[in-house]
Amino acid sequence: MLHSRMKPLSTDDLRQAYLDFFADHGHSVIPSAPLVPENDPTVLFTTAGMHPLVPYLLGEPHPRGRRLTDVQRSVRTQDIDEVGDASHLTFFEMLGNWSLGDYFKEEAIAMSFSFLTEVLEIPLARLAVTCFGGDRRFPALPRDDEAAAIWRKMGIPEEHIAFMEGGVLESRQNWWGPAGLTGPCGPDTEMFVWMGEGKPEGNPATNEADWLEIWNDVFMQYNKTAEASFEPLRQKNVDTGMGLERAAAVLQRVSSVYETDRMRPILDCVMKLAGNKDLANPDARRSVRIIVDHLRAAAFIIADSITPSNVDQGYVLRRIIRRAIRSARRLGIEHSGAFTPTIAEAVIGEYGHVWGHLAERKTAILESLAREEQQFGKTLAEGLKHFDRVMKSLSSKTIDGASAFHLYDTYGFPLELTVEMAKEYGCSVDETGFKRAFEEHQSLSRAGAEKRFSGGLADHSAQTTKLHTATHLLNAALKKVLGEHVNQRGSNITAERLRFDFNHGEKLTASQLKEAELLVNEAIEADLPITYRITTVEKAKEEGAVGVFDARYDAEVKVYRIGPSTSSERGEWSLRPFSLEICGGPHVASTGMLGTFKILKEESSSAGIRRIKATLSGGPADIAVATLAE
Repeated sequence: MLHSRMKPLSTDDLRQAYLDFFADHGHSVIPSAPLVPENDPTVLFTTAGMHPLVPYLLGEPHPRGRRLTDVQRSVRTQDIDEVGDASHLTFFEMLGNWSLGDYFKEEAIAMSFSFLTEVLEIPLARLAVTCFGGDRRFPALPRDDEAAAIWRKMGIPEEHIAFMEGGVLESRQNWWGPAGLTGPCGPDTEMFVWMGEGKPEGNPATNEADWLEIWNDVFMQYNKTAEASFEPLRQKNVDTGMGLERAAAVLQRVSSVYETDRMRPILDCVMKLAGNKDLANPDARRSVRIIVDHLRAAAFIIADSITPSNVDQGYVLRRIIRRAIRSARRLGIEHSGAFTPTIAEAVIGEYGHVWGHLAERKTAILESLAREEQQFGKTLAEGLKHFDRVMKSLSSKTIDGASAFHLYDTYGFPLELTVEMAKEYGCSVDETGFKRAFEEHQSLSRAGAEKRFSGGLADHSAQTTKLHTATHLLNAALKKVLGEHVNQRGSNITAERLRFDFNHGEKLTASQLKEAELLVNEAIEADLPITYRITTVEKAKEEGAVGVFDARYDAEVKVYRIGPSTSSERGEWSLRPFSLEICGGPHVASTGMLGTFKILKEESSSAGIRRIKATLSGGPADIAVATLAE
């Protein structure tokens, strides 16, 4: 059994030990999904391992069975202001295991306890847990006494068990999900390790500072509706998540995730460029950590074919790169084009052996960072000119909040930079006014996000299912028109339209667009049948299926086949499939359900990436979905 092996101490050993443990307990190891969710318009990045599994959490059978485990690369930006402390990260590796209608609380907690105490050899006295304490706004959602009772049976002392109340609408306080406005959710139990001095005292509710969260078991019992009601799920699931970096810090007995074996060399690289600043200085320590975190995240995001831009994922990427550069400026690090690539090389050196696509995309990563660093240098220069104009126009010794926010929003000047430069002129900044302008901006952003997220997580309505199917037809059509080099580089689907990104070096001509649109509509008119089958990645490759094969384990996948037609009158579509593509689904049962396809716009998304927006009109309101081929 796994607990007889040596305790994993390195980050690499811990990652593998987790997968081995759950494989020993009947789980299939599945690959990490990309950082950009495929065909999910509700989120910019994969923030947890559950994103690619939503159809299966809702009841669709997974090709690898009902017990799954993986290491999911993830990006979260909601806690970006906390980055720089000992534990918060923008990019992280999430160790996870799932039960899709198989085991539930008892077995999930027992396996978590076994891994923590037998594999990681964490003493029982250093463990504490929290459980859902109910929410007064939702009396029908009871306190999770069941989970607490299981922990007591495992041996967790009463004083190390805490109930956390509330949080259902906010997805906090031991309630997880949904990831969008609707979808699977439920109570969770969180596991903590004592990181304080001396004998462990209290629990995370009474002594939060000394307890570090290391793992989270989510019990998906409910489906949240658009009306904020909670319906019992037909299939109860377990979704767990352990942050690899935090767990490594606990095992290696270091004070922060930045001191762990894979992150310390990156930090040392930053320190060398900074002239080995004193990390006892909290401001210097925070700046160094921000650089390590943000450029590690940037390298992984660019490796997934995202480039800096002013929209969506590209905008997030641009902001974290520029925040790292601003931190470098505070440390006195030269940043004219070579700084960010130097740190990225260190990142690739530490992680490229595990995440092969990092090494494969090394040139693209370094070039993209160098371009952004150089461009931001020019933006900073323009910002300094604007700052000088603000100073010349001052009628008092205070820069108003609106002007300070304009410097922040337009030129990337953080408030502290404006304050620092204002002091050089003997002036101050209206920080309250800045905060007010910032909050107004956030309110507008939230309103836009709520509109964007209104479809819920992985919306599988009839219209989005039709549009999802149409992206496969479009991908196949573009390959026929432009060449086999064309591959999907991103997809965003709402109820109104599809957006499809693909690699191609030049703008499409009007005739090329017309030909692609015609091919899609011919396939729709042919009413081609759509089925899927489950096979291995290798067999899918041999059959010529289109898909992303990098950084995957030897896993089974779904391959959707569109066509051939069952009618001999359909010409070439009677002889061969129109499309053969790896995908999680869902799709309509036949192309005739789609209606009429129309390309609205073709434009550049980023260097070497083109974008098409298109719609469907007509077609039946009620659809059937593709099924497993006989």
